[in-house]
Amino acid sequence: MFNKETEYALRGLVYVHLQQIKGLKPGILEIAKEIDAPVFYTGKILQRLVKMGFLQSTKGKGGGFYFDLTKADLPLKSVIQAIEGEKAYSGCGFGLKSCSDDQHCSLHEQYAPIRESINKLVSQNTVQSLARDFNGGDTILLRRVTSQ
Repeated sequence: MFNKETEYALRGLVYVHLQQIKGLKPGILEIAKEIDAPVFYTGKILQRLVKMGFLQSTKGKGGGFYFDLTKADLPLKSVIQAIEGEKAYSGCGFGLKSCSDDQHCSLHEQYAPIRESINKLVSQNTVQSLARDFNGGDTILLRRVTSQ
C-alpha cells in the first residue's frame, strides 16, 4: 500500500522503539537484519528520519538509534506524510493527476471511503502503539516467516 521507503521506515521505527524499551540503541546492521531490509537503503532511511526529527542517533561505542522520550508519541501519519507527501491521503485510487469530485475517475466514489479509513487508521496509531502491540506477542514485524 505504501512505498518501500515508508514500509521500511515504519518497521524500523517500531523496531528501534522495541529495543529502546529494553534499554538498547540498535545500529543500522541490526535494524536492517531485523526488519528484513537492505542495509544501505535502511541506513539512508534512518538518517533521513534523524534529519526530520523523528529519531535521534549517536555514533561510537554504545551508539545507535533511539527516540527522544520527552517528545509525544509519533503518529504513523506524520511519518507517511514526511516520506510520501499528501498523495497518500488525497491521491486518486486510479493514479490520475487530476481527479476531483467534479471530474473524477471511475474508482473515485468507491475509493473515497477507503482513503478516509486509511487516513483515520494512520492518524489514530503511533509508532509506540504498534510497538506495544508487537511487544504483547500478537503481531509480527518481519515479512518473512522464520522457524524458531
